[in-house]
Amino acid sequence: MVNPVQDTAIHIDNVCFAYSGKQALHDVSLEIPSHKITAFIGPSGCGKSTLLRCINRINDRIAGARITSGTVRIHEIDIYRKDIDIQELRRRVGMVFQKYNPFAKSIYDNVVFGLKIAGMTKRSELDAAAEAALTGAALWDEVKDRLHSSALGLSGGQQQRLCIARAIANEPDILLMDEPCAALDPLATLKIEELMLELKKKFTIVIVTHNMAQASRCSDRTAFMYLGKLIEYGDTLQIFRNPSDKQTEAYISGAFG
Repeated sequence: MVNPVQDTAIHIDNVCFAYSGKQALHDVSLEIPSHKITAFIGPSGCGKSTLLRCINRINDRIAGARITSGTVRIHEIDIYRKDIDIQELRRRVGMVFQKYNPFAKSIYDNVVFGLKIAGMTKRSELDAAAEAALTGAALWDEVKDRLHSSALGLSGGQQQRLCIARAIANEPDILLMDEPCAALDPLATLKIEELMLELKKKFTIVIVTHNMAQASRCSDRTAFMYLGKLIEYGDTLQIFRNPSDKQTEAYISGAFG
């Protein structure tokens, strides 16, 4: 029998969320499986990025933004408990944003930045971690001879993969990706998609995307959201081929969005 605690990485239970009293999420519940790619889809403003950012509490940085009810548990730990170490949470739950955002530092310093903050100082350990992260992000062979050059000299697709390397260098359990290909060309997008399929062997991945083809190609599970509500959630193949809700079918077919 599969252990449900090990099989489910994230439990989202009856979550309601508001920005300065304005409701953005309404009673959202879903379980996100370990070592799979789960896609959140839906039109702009439907709450998918808000829900994603509840998983590592980045919404806490916005004045007046808060969960008004419900719980988010990662491996059965309620991450909204008062005694949760937020920095440790964000180390365990890495995030890659829509706009690639490398620091104005060298490629090497970008990758090891979080490790140094966490107290790693031994050069041999930092070197090994940098190589492992860049290899994991399918970037090592492209940059190994210029690690101490500026990260800003990389192409857009390379910069996004560098941001992924920076996130996975901390060895998180979960990787959140908010529209990670929105600013990339088709070739760079393909590389990121191939990378995600490889990364799910080590990490649980949750992605927000407007790209229906991307969701259908990459994800194992898909959640369709509309007006702050979870409309339908299930295996990606079922959601795209035989959705049970008319709103889901209309969105996927391009009738609105």
